[in-house]
Amino acid sequence: MKCTLVGSRFFGAQVFEAMRKDGAEIARVVAPAADDRLAVAAKAAGVPVHVLANPKVVPGEAIAEGTELIVAAHTHARVSNEALARSRLGGIGYHPSLLPRHRGIAAVEWTILSGDPIAGGSVYHLADGWDAGAVAAQDWCFVARGETARELWERALAPMGLDLLTRVVRQARDDGKLPAYKQDERFATKAPMIRRAVSVTEDATPATASLVTTVIGADRPGIVSQLSERAQAVGASWAGSHMASLAGQFAGVVHFEVAAANAEALATALRGLDSPELHVTAARSDAQPLPAGRRMVRLELVGRDRPGIVRDLSKGLADRGVSIEELHTEVVGTAAATGQLFKVKAVLFVPDALPSDELRRGLEPLANEMMVDLAL
Repeated sequence: MKCTLVGSRFFGAQVFEAMRKDGAEIARVVAPAADDRLAVAAKAAGVPVHVLANPKVVPGEAIAEGTELIVAAHTHARVSNEALARSRLGGIGYHPSLLPRHRGIAAVEWTILSGDPIAGGSVYHLADGWDAGAVAAQDWCFVARGETARELWERALAPMGLDLLTRVVRQARDDGKLPAYKQDERFATKAPMIRRAVSVTEDATPATASLVTTVIGADRPGIVSQLSERAQAVGASWAGSHMASLAGQFAGVVHFEVAAANAEALATALRGLDSPELHVTAARSDAQPLPAGRRMVRLELVGRDRPGIVRDLSKGLADRGVSIEELHTEVVGTAAATGQLFKVKAVLFVPDALPSDELRRGLEPLANEMMVDLAL
């Protein structure tokens, strides 16, 4: 069975070795770069390599003459119709989901985010459409509790892909044809790329003041409205609060941020609510100057809850000399079957010697590993 292998990285190199070991003849390897791991493995084995000029498309001329089957293994390049026409049996690829579920580039991530108890892999025919070709073979596995996308891929889905691709290529060699089972569109879902762009916003030391207000008194309608009206009148923002009704009593703590010039006016307005039925206090705290050689960065993080998020994040920041000035965390439920979400808001003091681009690059791998969305 004469094949052209289109792929990249570690999985592409693994498929290359597995196919050769099983007796497949790989006439050519198509890779996105000359130093890609698959390209290096092919060169070491004396197999010709075609490096793509356009990493998004595999043209017809990339396919070796006499190719009977094109095999795609971890490629983000679309195998063109011209390329498929140069192969007697067309082409097959491996997708780490039970197609038609999770069609797209982030199938494993969406398996985890969707809370799927079962995952799987599919070898499918390369065709027009987003992972929509007929299925040649499938297998499945359980998803372990608390397992990350990377752990699921390495434990089960990558070895499954090696086995499925090898078996299908062997079957094509022995039978001279490929099995094909049409996907059921009723169960199709999409798994688009999860964008984890990290944008850095730096704050100069603001000319603001903080007012922490406590409110205790008999519970009645309108208390929160009165507080917010007085804050809005002087341009203050409601930065945070915690309120509860306990045994018929209203108890609350509110943090307002306001321009320093309006701080005393806000404090006076809030204290004006004080009465025998409602006890109100307002304490002012001016913004502290930033430590010498540091700048302020605000961070927000949202991801699927799991143990160790704060530990991993704080270690990643500490390793870069970044200190955490303020930290607020919250666990919230979701309507979907994705479990609980973990949210973090923080104020960071970042060394001036650490450029914003370097901070961004340093945290993007952390976001990918943790499967969260980070905004800085």
